[in-house]
Amino acid sequence: MNDFTFILLGATGDLSRRKLLPALYHFIARKQIEHFVIVGAALADVESAQLLAEVKEKLGTVDEEVWKRLEDRFFYESLNFTNEDDFKSLNKRVDALEKQFGLSGNRMAYLAAAAEFFCPITSHLASSHLIKRKKMNETPWQRIVYEKPFGHDLKSAREINECIEKLFEEHQIYRVDHFLTKELVSNIALVRFTNCVFEPLWNNRYIDQVQIVINEKIALEGRGAYYDKYGALSDVMQNHMLELLALIGMESPTKLSGDYVRDRRVQVLEKVEVVDGILGQYEGYKKDASVSSDSDTETFAALMMRIDNPRWAGVPFYLKTGKCLDKKETKIHIKFKAVDCLLTRDCPVPSNWLSFEVSPEATFALSLNAKKPGRSEQVIPVSMEFCHSCLFGPQTPESYEVVIEEVIRGEKSISVRFDEIEQCWRIIDTVRKKSFPLYEYQCDSKGPQELKQFEQKHGMRWRS
Repeated sequence: MNDFTFILLGATGDLSRRKLLPALYHFIARKQIEHFVIVGAALADVESAQLLAEVKEKLGTVDEEVWKRLEDRFFYESLNFTNEDDFKSLNKRVDALEKQFGLSGNRMAYLAAAAEFFCPITSHLASSHLIKRKKMNETPWQRIVYEKPFGHDLKSAREINECIEKLFEEHQIYRVDHFLTKELVSNIALVRFTNCVFEPLWNNRYIDQVQIVINEKIALEGRGAYYDKYGALSDVMQNHMLELLALIGMESPTKLSGDYVRDRRVQVLEKVEVVDGILGQYEGYKKDASVSSDSDTETFAALMMRIDNPRWAGVPFYLKTGKCLDKKETKIHIKFKAVDCLLTRDCPVPSNWLSFEVSPEATFALSLNAKKPGRSEQVIPVSMEFCHSCLFGPQTPESYEVVIEEVIRGEKSISVRFDEIEQCWRIIDTVRKKSFPLYEYQCDSKGPQELKQFEQKHGMRWRS
């Protein structure tokens, strides 16, 4: 943790300014890193001070002493991702900085860039020796981090992977989905496998349905040119949502770590079948200057899937995501089957639900049925809730802090293995081939009006 060079490719982008550089600031504030240098690179010709000023503004209140430490160790270089000579120049600058600050040569290259640049960047990292091919446990360590989405379909993902695997060892390659490091996401498997009240019930005998919801209130926020190439299916469904489905659906691993978990997630994804769905695009999307005037890119998707294995046979998995909706939320709802009602009246009783809220609050809750006070048989649902911030306070590291720390430590469990990515793209390519209808919807709504017909068709309702 205490001796490394962080090479940030795409330093002027939204991800770097909003997430990665703030994460490094918090590392310095907690004194987790002391001997380091940060080298940012992108096409724009800007000064280091100008870039950091934008980051500081977004951070709000900062410790000036900590901020000065970041400023003193941050350097920016203008670089074209497709120009090999620029990478050779960058390597000379990095070499000089490592000598200046007495660093050993441990390097992390973080690709905060579009997937179309992954292959040329990787090739130039190798040819310029900015990142060298290393054997397992060889020092100094050198690693490359690829930010999602990894490609834009199955074909492009395979092309990128073939490119990088020719040049670097698998232990150096980190294909990250920061979403998997969120506190409540990493809690899903622990809640299930460490509590005997859940594991025996985690199957089609007791579970009626599963709902996974990632709703966003924001629209494009200046990301129109990027988003129009991907849409809701590739930007959110392919990675975040299918990884959540895999975590919920997987069989018990030998250990809750590394390849043990990743093996189980892949086994689930291999068995996923797409049953039904509807797509949507919010009204006014095509008026954005960076979006094509005839764009049919979806900004909303609701899908029904099944997992074709003995544990989950017949259980529907409903996935829903969209932009410009009425509220921001990331939630998972697991509905248990209703029990046979033994009451003389007020039947049937409500089903039990286990709900995980990833955002805006980190909580999970189990709804149970209890007697209404003063009534002999009337039942009301009550909630047993775990509030993460209430118990642990606001000091939980942000997901990108976890990503960076785990890569420095060489922990591969935060990296999504390529066979997982391959299966996720297979599922999304299947969705696109089915050509589900695309409906328009108003901003600040719950999505297309046709979503109600989807609910009626499948005899379900999205849990609020």
